[in-house]
Amino acid sequence: MIRLIGYFFGLASTLFLVVAAGVALYLVTITKDLPDYAVLNSYEPPVTTRVHAGNGALMTEYAEQRRLFLPIQAIPDRVKAAFLSAEDKNFYQHPGIDVTGFARAALAYVTGGPTQGGSTITQQVAKNFLLTNEQTMERKAKEAILSFRIEQAYSKDKILELYLNEIFFGLNSYGIASASLTYFNKSVTELTIAETAYLAALPKGPANYHPFRREKAAVERRNWVIDRMAENGYITKADAEEAKQQPLGVNVRRGGPQLAGSDYFAEEVRRQIVDQFGADKLLKGGLSVRTSFDPEIQMEARKALQDGLIDYDERRGFHGPIDQIDINGDWAAALSKLKPLRDVPEWRMAVVLAATADGVDVGLRPDADSDAADKNARGRIKPDDMKWAYRDSKGQRSTAKSPAGVLKAGDIVYVEQISGQSNSYRLRQPPKVQGGMVVMDPHTGRVLAIVGGFSYAQSEFNRATQAMRQPGSSFKPFIYAAALDNGYTPASVVMDAPLEVVSGGEVWRPQNYGGEVAGPSTLRLGIEKSRNLMTVRLAQDMGMNLVAEYADSFGIYDKMPPLLAMSLGSGETTVMRMVSAYSVIANGGKQIKPTVIDRIQDRYGKTIFRHEDRACEGCNATVWQNQNEPTIVDKREQVLDPMTAYQVTSMMEGVVQRGTAAGKIKVDLPVAGKTGTTNDEKDAWFVGYTPDLVAGLYIGFDSPAPLGRGGTGGSLAAPIFGEFISQAAKHLPHSKFIVPNGMNFVAVNRKTGMAAMEGEPDTIMEAFKPGTGPASSFNVIGMDGNMSQEDILRESPQAQQAITGGGGGLY
Repeated sequence: MIRLIGYFFGLASTLFLVVAAGVALYLVTITKDLPDYAVLNSYEPPVTTRVHAGNGALMTEYAEQRRLFLPIQAIPDRVKAAFLSAEDKNFYQHPGIDVTGFARAALAYVTGGPTQGGSTITQQVAKNFLLTNEQTMERKAKEAILSFRIEQAYSKDKILELYLNEIFFGLNSYGIASASLTYFNKSVTELTIAETAYLAALPKGPANYHPFRREKAAVERRNWVIDRMAENGYITKADAEEAKQQPLGVNVRRGGPQLAGSDYFAEEVRRQIVDQFGADKLLKGGLSVRTSFDPEIQMEARKALQDGLIDYDERRGFHGPIDQIDINGDWAAALSKLKPLRDVPEWRMAVVLAATADGVDVGLRPDADSDAADKNARGRIKPDDMKWAYRDSKGQRSTAKSPAGVLKAGDIVYVEQISGQSNSYRLRQPPKVQGGMVVMDPHTGRVLAIVGGFSYAQSEFNRATQAMRQPGSSFKPFIYAAALDNGYTPASVVMDAPLEVVSGGEVWRPQNYGGEVAGPSTLRLGIEKSRNLMTVRLAQDMGMNLVAEYADSFGIYDKMPPLLAMSLGSGETTVMRMVSAYSVIANGGKQIKPTVIDRIQDRYGKTIFRHEDRACEGCNATVWQNQNEPTIVDKREQVLDPMTAYQVTSMMEGVVQRGTAAGKIKVDLPVAGKTGTTNDEKDAWFVGYTPDLVAGLYIGFDSPAPLGRGGTGGSLAAPIFGEFISQAAKHLPHSKFIVPNGMNFVAVNRKTGMAAMEGEPDTIMEAFKPGTGPASSFNVIGMDGNMSQEDILRESPQAQQAITGGGGGLY
């Protein structure tokens, strides 16, 4: 018997040794190709890039995996407790694996039973960072080995930090910080017990506990986590019961720009980051981007441009309904399937329920978060609030005499609630005409606002930065700047009379807008009244090579061809470039580089881009030792003589006060600017500025077509600038344009450009550079050789007055 026992013991020992050797050999085999867990030291997960406005408000985010990294010290204890209770209550005691759970999972695998859980947080870190998700015994063995090694190499807090920042929560959200923002629009420090427990419930299967599609299961799982938190002593029983009574309260944060009206600006920021750093850096690099975006200025620019586009469009008539549905069934459900212009929240999509001579009854599209009472909300459009629609935009003629002749039941339209009237709406329509607008700080080049069109949801094409359009007469100030830099004065007189230019066997006959001529006129009058013939003569006299140099130095064009027709703005450029060029004049001639980004920091807080490149020695002094204030060294190129810049500004103030924009801009600030109208009135421009702000815009169809009679910069674009600047003035200091030292002011006759006698009517204080002044005789630049003095006298009464009164000669 003893011998038999010895035999079995020997056999068992041998078997044990064989199995042990086999296990050892197996472990040696699988550990040969184990991943190096040391890579966890350099853990750099894909992290969300966050873009902020100039005031620090979150503007938008970009991510391949929406994740914000939080160090363990920044994660509240309550959040840690929820995840430990849900996933691994013995985390701080076990050596890396839960032996009981691991054995149970192994037995289930061997016997073919259902897959068992049992993975500790450390095992999940090993799997998520170093292994695959395949369900094999070999992968589980590797996971266990790696877990032991990870526990020996890293602290428990480090392992928990890796876990909480890596796990997937659903809705493209990775890591606890991102999940908190995505599901509750809160930081982790603001989460309640119930909210924390729900987030802790998600890693087991986000789709299984979807807050809307599987709300019941989500609540049950959340409550299970709350019970475990109480059971483990992290919260009291009373706190647990109170938390379980709370609704899920999920408030999913929408993607895209977070600040109203910022879509076009955000897209321009995205494009520039990709161009400079690449798409991977944007989507995975965790950049912190501070932009120059000003939310208030943006909304004022957006409203002004939208108002102008709507006004123009409605004066041309009604385009018709945007769609139609059957209203016999559930019209609210059918209407909900249509996508409205999400970035025009002032408007609501609606369906016509009935249209009579007395008005239109409409059903309003429910908002996504509407309550039951709002699902069938209705409104009414009175006849006076849609009279503009009686005109058909296609024939541009009246086709209806009442609402019944415009709309019918089932028509889909947009409406806007009338202020102070809860149930009254006015009819709206997305305009077919478009435009772009840019607002900039002229001293720094910081772009404060970009409006790329009526609605980003309607069209993502950015007309402020991408549309190449002819600037028309808004280009003329640069012709005059070149002239003033090269011997001319604002009082110089140029002939405004018919002109023929022969080139290549073809004859070009430029004309003034409206076809009239004024005879000899000062440069000031030429720019105030936007005289084409004077501008062409001036450019011809200077030479287009010089004009092209100026245009290139201002950044309007890259290489402008020196063709005479270009002097009237026939080349193509963008609103951004025009506003940048005007900023140079506004700031006294300093070159500026427009930017939408102030600063970019990487995920570690290191600045990798800064727009401000001016040097400031002494700005970082640690203590004050009676030293002088530090000075900022401005190395920017002086593109234009400061005196010339002031002269052009003064002349463009005249455009606003007496010229083509007269009466359109009413604000208690100095304003200079220039209108622009292209051939056949296809584009209407205005670019203007105060001492501290430059704004420019154009209106036109995307496929250039005539805007119609009166479609000029003065009648269409200048009023939009006027509306904008009247609101923007609230944010601006009441400063004046800086007059350079040495500038002389002399009273001159506005029409003749000669020195004015005391008490003489129609005089103006004109700015002259040192050594220059008004002419003592009436001299005309650009007079055709075959024009006699009698021709000039006949065409120009002011010339007659000057010659007979002053006795000067003509040349």
